[in-house]
Amino acid sequence: MTTADIIARNQAHEVQVYARNPVAFVRGAGAELWDADGRRYLDFFAGLAVNNLGHCHPAVVDAIRTQAGALLHVSNLYHSAPLGEVAELLCRHSFAERVFLCNSGAEANEAAMKLARRWGHLAGDGRFEILTTQNAFHGRTFGTLTATGQEKYQAGFLPLLPGVRLVPYDDADAMEAAVRPETVAIMVEPIQGEGGVVVPRPDYLRRLRALCDHHRLLLLFDEIQTGLGRTGRLFAYEHAGVVPDVMTLAKALGGGVPIGAMCTTDALARVFTPGAHGSTFGGNPLACAAAAAALRVLADPATLTHAAAMGAHFLGHLERLAARHRRIVGVRGVGLMLGAVLDGPGNDVVARCLARGLLINCTAERVLRFLPPLVISAAQIDEGMAVLDEALAA
Repeated sequence: MTTADIIARNQAHEVQVYARNPVAFVRGAGAELWDADGRRYLDFFAGLAVNNLGHCHPAVVDAIRTQAGALLHVSNLYHSAPLGEVAELLCRHSFAERVFLCNSGAEANEAAMKLARRWGHLAGDGRFEILTTQNAFHGRTFGTLTATGQEKYQAGFLPLLPGVRLVPYDDADAMEAAVRPETVAIMVEPIQGEGGVVVPRPDYLRRLRALCDHHRLLLLFDEIQTGLGRTGRLFAYEHAGVVPDVMTLAKALGGGVPIGAMCTTDALARVFTPGAHGSTFGGNPLACAAAAAALRVLADPATLTHAAAMGAHFLGHLERLAARHRRIVGVRGVGLMLGAVLDGPGNDVVARCLARGLLINCTAERVLRFLPPLVISAAQIDEGMAVLDEALAA
């Protein structure tokens, strides 16, 4: 089928909730993709931070093939080996002692919010309120949409759920002032992705940790975009030297297969007793086999060292572009989670890059967001930056 054939069929039957670009991909390898007409593209977006290991990483593909021939699904009324392997790996490489597996980032954040609410309920002091931040993005279920601090995603779905309140991001004083007797938790992204690749002050997360400790609140980190090597460390909380009570993961966890996880301590996990929460496909053997394979590669020090080095290489390119192009008014980010702030809307730059075979994204209207695979090479970064240079000059 041609690109035109695929697009026509999709548009004829799919609910039109996505503003899709007129491209249909049929194959991928590493940091490269090919469309149905045989054209090659360089991927600086990695499926919105899903393909941290690039497209079709051999370890993930082999794990899926093997598991597909053995066991695709079994009810959570029973045990399976892949589930235990993923949970063990997550606990080995993080602060966590217990893991709840689900299907997506939104579900992981729902689980975190429900855990916090139940913890407050069982404490018997009536606390239930969760503080989140403006311009955050936590998901599209009613619970996580309420926690998402962006009106454009909430339009048409009001009223939202009670018990969630928004506070300015990167403002620890405002967060402290917002705490009330009914507050039970603070939920925050270590770096805001959808909000514009916003990196907080170095002491922000530490001050939130101290605030939670002082008021006996839970600290929930949404690492769905920042986690699993994206910032040059396995988890972004490591940069701040701060340990949360709960961490949520998804996106890159499955190497391209849908899976999410809520990670927490043994003591806190005990508030979820049998029947208190669940997910039909949570811990699915196929997804867990893919996640275990992906985690082993992502947690490899060589992978993280390479990601940090490529992040520095990429950032250097962006800074040089900023010196040459007046449209770029700022550059920010950590590791391979980077943004170039423009002086106006950036969709035209995204379109020109796409026409030249480079995939990038614009978020918060004027921030070019770059989330390339962690396995990208310096030569591929150089190639993509030359394209971006042309697109900015056009």
